[in-house]
Amino acid sequence: MRRGRPGALPRGTAERALTSVQAGGPADDDRAGPGPAAHGGLAGERREASRLWHVTLSVSGAEAPVQEVRRALEQLAHDHPFLLTSRYAGDHAEIRYWEEARDLHDAAAVALRLWGEHRSSAGLPPWEIVGLEVIDRETYHQRVAEGYGPPPAARMGVHPY
Repeated sequence: MRRGRPGALPRGTAERALTSVQAGGPADDDRAGPGPAAHGGLAGERREASRLWHVTLSVSGAEAPVQEVRRALEQLAHDHPFLLTSRYAGDHAEIRYWEEARDLHDAAAVALRLWGEHRSSAGLPPWEIVGLEVIDRETYHQRVAEGYGPPPAARMGVHPY
């Protein structure tokens, strides 16, 4: 996706710019011709709007004292109140929360940094990320309504498995 002033391409760029494909619409590239997005209209605003993504991050590693795992997850939830719920055991944990991001790539990137960036500040165990699921809000609610998705996060907080 090319951003900036219309006109000549920046020095060193190819003729075609990277583009994003909007759901339900054509690609917004140079061949599509000028439209509302080219003039800063509604389509351009929609492209930059953020969405809600449901994130489930699973981590695992060597056995750690359960009380320390709980305390660390509680500290993480205190530092970042966006966390909905955490489940834990001595050798693994699962964190579920809603992330506001422009697209799935941004939401996943934030999720993949969460554990490592807060390992020392929250006292998290030196576990590795072993699973990540990022789904949009509609998919989350559809799964719950059909009974095959994750259970609703009604019990907020940090809980043992």
